[in-house]
Amino acid sequence: MEFTPKWIAWEITRRCNLNCVHCRSSSQLEIEGHPDFSLAEAKRILDDIHAYANPVMVLSGGEPLLRPDVFDIAAYGTGLGLRMCLATNGALVTESVCRAIKEAGIKMVSLSLDGATAEVHDNFRNQPGAFAGVMEAIRLFNEHRIEFLVNSSFTRRNKAEVPKIYRLVKSLGATAWYLFMIVPTGRGEDIMDELIPAEEYEDILNWHYDMEREEHDLLVRPTCAPQYYRIVLQRAKAEGERFKRRSLKFSTGGSKGCLAGQLICLIDVDGNVLPCSYFPLSAGNLRTQSFREIWEHSRLLLDMRDFAGYKDHCGRCEYLQVCGGCRARAYAMTGDYLAGEPFCAYRPGQ
Repeated sequence: MEFTPKWIAWEITRRCNLNCVHCRSSSQLEIEGHPDFSLAEAKRILDDIHAYANPVMVLSGGEPLLRPDVFDIAAYGTGLGLRMCLATNGALVTESVCRAIKEAGIKMVSLSLDGATAEVHDNFRNQPGAFAGVMEAIRLFNEHRIEFLVNSSFTRRNKAEVPKIYRLVKSLGATAWYLFMIVPTGRGEDIMDELIPAEEYEDILNWHYDMEREEHDLLVRPTCAPQYYRIVLQRAKAEGERFKRRSLKFSTGGSKGCLAGQLICLIDVDGNVLPCSYFPLSAGNLRTQSFREIWEHSRLLLDMRDFAGYKDHCGRCEYLQVCGGCRARAYAMTGDYLAGEPFCAYRPGQ
């Protein structure tokens, strides 16, 4: 496998206007100790990355629309030839924001929707009116012909919403739907009791397989669920048929399970390069090292690419190369990022 950075999420601010139950970022409008970096620093980082690779760059947060220069950052990346995207909760989307998205050359916008009704979504987001904000943002995106995708995160409190949200997203004109199986990071560490058990997790992924096999319009993919790629092979073998999975726009293509530190990473607001958005350990810092140096020489990233070093049931699994287990979830639950995926129900040889 060639380890080339294809997709980078970039936390351009830690400030946010919501207080979501699962988020790794901060639910404050002013952040002590983690200030926004300057526009000059943003341009320097984009130049550094562009000199080495040509990844999709997702401007994230926090809520990136809280930065007044977010579109200056996006336009600079577009000018370099990078594919710039935006991840927002939708609450701050207006007509003028839509015009700025198009002028800055942003190619895709992602929104989060965690319930098919205001009651469920607003409860998950700890914010009355959050659902209405997402619906208004989607209306504006459709009106301005801005492509958008929807991310949905699931815990015990909203697991029954999975098929309902899928049907809603399909009706709203989204380009893609990503089903996220939550990783306990940030405030997510406080919701261990809300995590979906491994057996129910497996049921949801089997539902997704059946849905994806019949879905021909909406692009779909489970995320932070690497064992789905094991299920795809198991089901195809058992049922004697295989369906051609479509590549997603502005992603890694979804050919393998956990891609953290292999094809993707996160840059946090302090300049740390993390293997993914849910992995709290830093591989290096862009204020003292080049992106290339970190990507090619970080011990943390090299460990994650050395599948022979994986432990427990992941290390013994015949599906290791296509799944790999969620490294962030392994670290969150065991303290060892090479340990077996704790929410996988499959055990090799049984």
